[in-house]
Amino acid sequence: MMIVGGPDRTAAALLAGEIPCPDCSAQLRPHGYTRTRTVRGLDHARLTVQPRRAHCAGCGRTQALLPVAWAVHRADTLEAIRIALAAKAAGGGYRTIAAHMGRPLPTVRRWFRRVPEAHTYWLYKQVKQRAFRHDPDILVRPKQWPSLLGWSLNILAGATLSYEQRVDDDLPPWSSIGLFTRGELLSSPLRT
Repeated sequence: MMIVGGPDRTAAALLAGEIPCPDCSAQLRPHGYTRTRTVRGLDHARLTVQPRRAHCAGCGRTQALLPVAWAVHRADTLEAIRIALAAKAAGGGYRTIAAHMGRPLPTVRRWFRRVPEAHTYWLYKQVKQRAFRHDPDILVRPKQWPSLLGWSLNILAGATLSYEQRVDDDLPPWSSIGLFTRGELLSSPLRT
């Protein structure tokens, strides 16, 4: 799976041969679509998309091209997960956060378990690199947080806003989180 921009822009880039394979850097070509997927957004919003599938001309691998607003292996958008993680970093418990967001307790608890210390450190490194590329000042003036998760999310928010101001994009707000974290705001269930 690959995290890419909006569906229209991705389709155009794929047809133009502008998307490289993440494994061998050869050109990806259109290869149909994956199954239609629906994820939960904020409040009661639902997002439904049928992601593109691409085939690599070099290594022959197939990639599902997921929109940046989606988290890999999750039924919720990155924005919803980000809000829950920010509430956790501010000291909220999973029961309170789940009730406030209208999510099942096991879902929110699972999100929090997917952010162990090793993943939080990886996330911190990813957002620090992105922040430095887009606006180095973000790194010298972030709000102090009592945890590495809070610190990382704060820098991520600043880097995301800076990126979206500089790149006049048609992506929904906060969707560049998917680009910065490669869709893995939470650690993959396959790697825990």
